[in-house]
Amino acid sequence: MDRTAQLTARSTPYETAYDPPATATTPATTTSLHTRAARVLEANWTGASTVPSRDLYPHQWSWDSAFIAIGLRHVSPRRAQTELETLLAAQWGDGRVPHIVFNPSVPLDAYFPSPDFWRSSTAGRTAGAPGTLQTSGIVQPPVHALAAWLVHRADPELSRARGFLARVHPRLAAWHRYLLHRRDLGGAGLVSVVHPWEQGMDNSPCWDAPLARITPAPARSFRRADLDHGAAEDRPTDLDYGRYVRLAADYRDAGYADGGGEFAVEDPAFNALLIASEYALARIAEELGATGSAHRARAQRLTATLVERLWDAEAGMFLCRDLRAGGTPSGRGVSGSGRSDSGRGASGSGAGGEDEPRVPGSRLLPERAVSGLVPLILPGLPRDIAAALVRTLRGPHFSVGDRTRLVPSYDLLGEAFDPHRYWRGPAWFNTGWLLERGLRTHGETAAAEALRRAVLDLADATDFAEYVDPYTGAPCGATGFGWTAALTLDLYHRPAVRHARQHLDKSTQRVVPPTDTGTFDRSDRGGHRG
Repeated sequence: MDRTAQLTARSTPYETAYDPPATATTPATTTSLHTRAARVLEANWTGASTVPSRDLYPHQWSWDSAFIAIGLRHVSPRRAQTELETLLAAQWGDGRVPHIVFNPSVPLDAYFPSPDFWRSSTAGRTAGAPGTLQTSGIVQPPVHALAAWLVHRADPELSRARGFLARVHPRLAAWHRYLLHRRDLGGAGLVSVVHPWEQGMDNSPCWDAPLARITPAPARSFRRADLDHGAAEDRPTDLDYGRYVRLAADYRDAGYADGGGEFAVEDPAFNALLIASEYALARIAEELGATGSAHRARAQRLTATLVERLWDAEAGMFLCRDLRAGGTPSGRGVSGSGRSDSGRGASGSGAGGEDEPRVPGSRLLPERAVSGLVPLILPGLPRDIAAALVRTLRGPHFSVGDRTRLVPSYDLLGEAFDPHRYWRGPAWFNTGWLLERGLRTHGETAAAEALRRAVLDLADATDFAEYVDPYTGAPCGATGFGWTAALTLDLYHRPAVRHARQHLDKSTQRVVPPTDTGTFDRSDRGGHRG
């Protein structure tokens, strides 16, 4: 039997901890979907990791690998473990996990920015960059602990025999420490991104105001390889790229030191994924015989801070906070647009408490993007806020279940909306997966099932496209895309785990008690393969 046949033959669903409640069955009409999704992952496998796309993205990407491991666990738990181990082997001494690990066999001109741009082993020496691996110097959202826990639960016996969690736990803990201590640039406890690529939603309109302050690198100073494989109308503009390059070059030339750059934004999705991974680290610690209480307590504190800093009741969703709207630490920069630091927080008053450390002139950015819906994955989210997020998801700005099936990446009513241009409107499968989990976590089972069905149908119809037009479902970007195939597998094999329903009424309750942690509850033990 060849390797693809071996992988696709493992189609028996098995119970996994940390998952929301299940649907009853998988429709018979999708019986070939498992096989085709597994073939995409096999085609993108390099021997140690999985590329998102052979042509457009020929290296290992950080959050892509986390999502890919979540799908790989259904066909090869061993390969899923290897995916995460390969990524974490490139971790820097300061704890950061780089957003790209470069494959030395790929020509330099196959992707830009290439290793000779980042110069990680020299420019990153002070920060502890590996000397024998070439990486980028920025990061991506911390989905990795969540992925590691899910991979472990796919085959606990294999995981224990290999010492998988024992080996990745110290690296995951160091990764979180880096973010919590080195990237708390606003002083309130939330993590800041210092480049749009770090948040993962590269050209989101959320970044337009912060990026407008950045002088772009000259167009002649770099060559974009992405346009060799993707339509220009589906990709970020040359002006966007010039600003991306300028920010990355400045960060590199500062030795990848944090805190002094012209771009610093607290993003709701990045922080929500860190919180979810803190809950996962608690489960991992307990599996290893330690206590998980510190991770749970941190997750609860961060959830409260997320609400205080980034929730906007008028918008009915979380917004990004621009920490450089009043200038950089050195005094450079101009005032940005949006709600000021005295703008509305969770209860319509201040954005934080009287004694909360603040960056003078920081502002909530008014753009509504899918990032502001992702905190729905958090089980400890106040119920009224979860209910408001669901209303926003269904409302005119995203119109899920009405004009759209998958979640648009940006406000349908926004002036910057573009149904084809990367993160300025198209629907992505990874955010659909996250929001399906969030809906199911908070008891919105019918909406979750509709979103699950949309992911499966559109992945099937588009040959696992990178992203799609939110109105028509037409494919955009690459096909045979890694995380689309992987997350299709995960939703195809929705496990049968029951959880108490959380009714999203209009109650005035502001917090969920610490023992009521939904999908992250300790009673969810997972199980063995069927």
